[in-house]
Amino acid sequence: MDYASTTPIDPRVLEAMMPYFRERFGNTMSPHSWGMEAREALERARETVATFIGANPMELIFTSSATESNNLAIKGVALANRGRGRHIITSKIEHPSVLEPCKWLKKNGFEVTYLPVDVHGIVDPGDVEEAIRRDTILVSIMHANNEIGTVEPIKEIGEICGERGVYFHVDAAQSLGKLPVNVEEMRVDLLTLSAHKIYGPKGVGGLYVRDGVRLEPLLHGGGHEYGLRSGTVNVAGAVGFAKACEIAREVMYEEAEKLGRICRRLIHEMLGIDGVHLTGHPEKRLPTIASFWLEFIDGERLIMELNERGVAASTGSACSSGKIEPSHVLLAIGLNERQAKSGLRLSIGRWTTEDEVDYVIECMRGIAAKYRGM
Repeated sequence: MDYASTTPIDPRVLEAMMPYFRERFGNTMSPHSWGMEAREALERARETVATFIGANPMELIFTSSATESNNLAIKGVALANRGRGRHIITSKIEHPSVLEPCKWLKKNGFEVTYLPVDVHGIVDPGDVEEAIRRDTILVSIMHANNEIGTVEPIKEIGEICGERGVYFHVDAAQSLGKLPVNVEEMRVDLLTLSAHKIYGPKGVGGLYVRDGVRLEPLLHGGGHEYGLRSGTVNVAGAVGFAKACEIAREVMYEEAEKLGRICRRLIHEMLGIDGVHLTGHPEKRLPTIASFWLEFIDGERLIMELNERGVAASTGSACSSGKIEPSHVLLAIGLNERQAKSGLRLSIGRWTTEDEVDYVIECMRGIAAKYRGM
């Protein structure tokens, strides 16, 4: 029940990757046949991933993770465009890999506006338009929230940014492969991707950079990835990412319908337990995330109780698991500190079964009865 944290690699993805660990292990920058073979595989992978999001292959670079992609997008735009302005806009519910680069930029002479969200976690496009100033250079809003699953009005925000001449970055790590993602339709200038959220390997991500966007590299060296991300490229990872995208393109709509049905049932059964409350938008949400706050137990204790019963779940973002602080996302949607410490995220995926949902509901009813009795 923690697919939003990471997914098991699809066997077809692993099979596609295996030759690039031993037989086809060349460095893409080497001039010999092994290097050229690796380079060809890399460019085929680039084309597959780019096509999946409606981009030109030369607008996609491979990175090590969504975190690196977010850092490169935000810091890279800020550093390359500081002559135009030093103002950045984001929301209060972004992933830490967006909020922390913004915090770093603030320490280094930039201004950051953090937009509020409504009780469901929706960013109002009108707030974005109102916050844009003459010195605004970047707006960064995620496509779908990783804790509560709410899907944001990205196209409307993208149109506003386009009209005002402001770069628009979207973190799509959680939505890729679950919802349609098209950079032209969404009107985005930079888009963050991740392989391990869609049954691909860990250690590889992507960043779409629209042609003409000015970006300062964070890693300097041999000039890999069009000079934007130096470092020997993870060819096996890129091949795996491409295969995961290829599979997602074939099954996404059918899978979303199936998982949406399972997720709606999970939410319905959970809300039948006294003291359980839904978080996130009731309809505009990912088909894979069911999120709640609970009256009778704090999130950390609940995760331990579920783990003892063989259930993996999360209090919210995996990157903040183990911390005692309340979820910044739940605070932003209006919960108080105690409520924000009692969050639960159940996330499903390709191999989730109805029997597993039944077992989780049974566990939750038992835990609820135990703690209400205490």
